[in-house]
Amino acid sequence: MRKAYMGVRLRRLREERSLKQVELAQALGISPSYLNQLEQNQRPLTVPILLKLNAVFGIDVQLFSEDEEARLITDVRDAIADGGESVSIAELRELAANMPAVGRTLVALHRRYREAIERGDAMAAELGDEWTAGGRARQPFEQVRDFFYARHNHVAPLDEAAERIYRDAALSPRTTHAGLIAWLRRRHGVEVAIEEAGTAPRRFDAPRHLLHLSADLSPGQQVFQMATQLAFLELDEEIGRLAENAILADQEARRLARIGLANYFAGALVLPYGDFLAAAEAEHYDIERLGRRYGVGFETICHRLSTLQRPGARGVPFFFVRVDRAGNISKRQSATDFHFSRVGGTCPLWKVYEAFAQPGRVLRQIARMPDGRTYLWIARTVTSGGGAFGQPGKTFAVGLGCDIRHAGQLIYSRGLDLADPSAATPIGAGCKVCDRPACPQRAFPPIGRALTIDENLATSVPYPVA
Repeated sequence: MRKAYMGVRLRRLREERSLKQVELAQALGISPSYLNQLEQNQRPLTVPILLKLNAVFGIDVQLFSEDEEARLITDVRDAIADGGESVSIAELRELAANMPAVGRTLVALHRRYREAIERGDAMAAELGDEWTAGGRARQPFEQVRDFFYARHNHVAPLDEAAERIYRDAALSPRTTHAGLIAWLRRRHGVEVAIEEAGTAPRRFDAPRHLLHLSADLSPGQQVFQMATQLAFLELDEEIGRLAENAILADQEARRLARIGLANYFAGALVLPYGDFLAAAEAEHYDIERLGRRYGVGFETICHRLSTLQRPGARGVPFFFVRVDRAGNISKRQSATDFHFSRVGGTCPLWKVYEAFAQPGRVLRQIARMPDGRTYLWIARTVTSGGGAFGQPGKTFAVGLGCDIRHAGQLIYSRGLDLADPSAATPIGAGCKVCDRPACPQRAFPPIGRALTIDENLATSVPYPVA
């Protein structure tokens, strides 16, 4: 045990037991002057005195341990960080060592605050409210998600502009890379330079009219980056107009929306609406065949399929999602009304998470939500980065889903009994907003409702029963 100066705790013990210094010193078998030095942090608390405290007062010596102090420091740091205040480790250690009760109170208050926020967010999600609990505006990236969701993930002006440029530049699936380099040079005087590996994917030097692309990018990724830069060169005014939307409440949200819109244009240019929709229907939405045809990856095809909602020429209304191994959703787009939960995580029974156990393989799932609606989901892992030895790559699972009534148009429905209710896996939007009490994978009770004793026993959920 390291030297422990815990005078505040000793003084608190005296106050709780209504003891004077002389009385506590007698109980511990030490002199009043020695106890005074301990309380003033002039001398450390020793193991024999800790054992005497345990014997005389029944004090748990674990409360004076380094492990307990370290845990409290971590909990308090998390609580304070959520408030935006910068507090040094030295200050946190002083609080944990000398005033642990104050620290535990701060942690408890923060826990109740987070629970209140989650309840408010859950109710706001159900009501369609764009504000969270306490009138707190949504984060910029959440505002951008809502912006695209309100448009059913379809931006007609950018789709139309992309088709026009695709024709004017005489592009085709096999000539897009060279065609975009030629178009940037001819139309904007911009040259494309491939930089060494490890650099940023795209860097535009406006004064020199030079677009730098990383050598780590595949040809398809280089095409996408060129198309993104072309969006800012040719459609900057249109993108700015689209970003001036009431859903985007602040400058940061509008900045992120501009990037999202430029990326949308890039996907629309590489995969032009009319041609791509015709190819998708001819191939029965076979993602891998479409990827080979256009020279792009699995994720890019999935993302584009979720945008085909042009009036009079609609594709299957898909929902698209990308998650990591920890369950974080980094992308989600919906052309229809499928609800992705904003709180409480997602459902572990969702096939998207099983994809990590079978990398590179397309998995299928018929899934039924608590409201009775049934969907067909497909999922597969995608990997990028890690271009050299020792460099970590990035692995995600991407999922593409549609309502069961559209599933017959997909090649992925072959061999599945779409009409059999028992073939569907019951899933939910997330434990905290899902009302399936007997789910074997339930991690949290639904917000606003405690489970019964039988429900707790059936699910083996280790939280208290109301």
